[in-house]
Amino acid sequence: MNFKLGCHLDYDISADSTFFFNIRALENSYQQIITQNLNITPDCKLEEYRDRENSYFRLIVPTGKLVIDYQATVDLSPSPKGTDEAQEISPENLPLNIVPYLYPSRYCQSDRLMKLVQDEFGECQPGYSRVEAICDWIYRKIDYISGSSDSQTSAYDTAIERAGVCRDFAHLGIAFCRALGIPARFISAYAWKLDPPDFHACFEAYLGDRWYIFDATRLAPTDGLVKIGMGKDAADTAFATVFGAFQLNTMNVYIDKVDS
Repeated sequence: MNFKLGCHLDYDISADSTFFFNIRALENSYQQIITQNLNITPDCKLEEYRDRENSYFRLIVPTGKLVIDYQATVDLSPSPKGTDEAQEISPENLPLNIVPYLYPSRYCQSDRLMKLVQDEFGECQPGYSRVEAICDWIYRKIDYISGSSDSQTSAYDTAIERAGVCRDFAHLGIAFCRALGIPARFISAYAWKLDPPDFHACFEAYLGDRWYIFDATRLAPTDGLVKIGMGKDAADTAFATVFGAFQLNTMNVYIDKVDS
């Protein structure tokens, strides 16, 4: 499937500031960028860094206005669908580059959720179905309420408060997986059919020999998620990190399916 996507960001800058953006679609074996364009007003020095997990760029912006327009057309192939054959891998057999996704992180304190996880999922059949059970639990037990959390809210907080938004649902899924010894990572994405449109968060779990995508919010189809970035949690994938004084006036995010 082909998708046209992008975002428009409009800022007022009240003092010289440094911005780090992570808004561009990734390119990998499942999503190929056909075209993309990035417009920045005013013209600023741009430095960029790309790897297999994120595509960052840095801007040093003077006092005044900053407007970012990003557009892309992406050919998205279906992600692999999980089956009972997608089994959990014991730590001694995991590829070494996957092991860091077993550890607790800033927003995913899996070590503080061990008892809850064992009580709820310890008897579940290991593998893909157990991660599905985690998503079902989150969907049933956590209320999706806009504005119910902030940048400090962690998975542990969400488990206690029983409310959150997409990033909180993702953090809780990641923390539950890691507490069971399943590597999991945070995904930021453009999400087809998400209403209202926004940058979306979900997660991936490592089973068998690959990553499988899960979205406990059930707000958008997983076969319409175009990845922007991935990391241990939201701290690695924020769409914008700013050092300075600013006001965000407008943020418009969109993704539409187009003819091939």
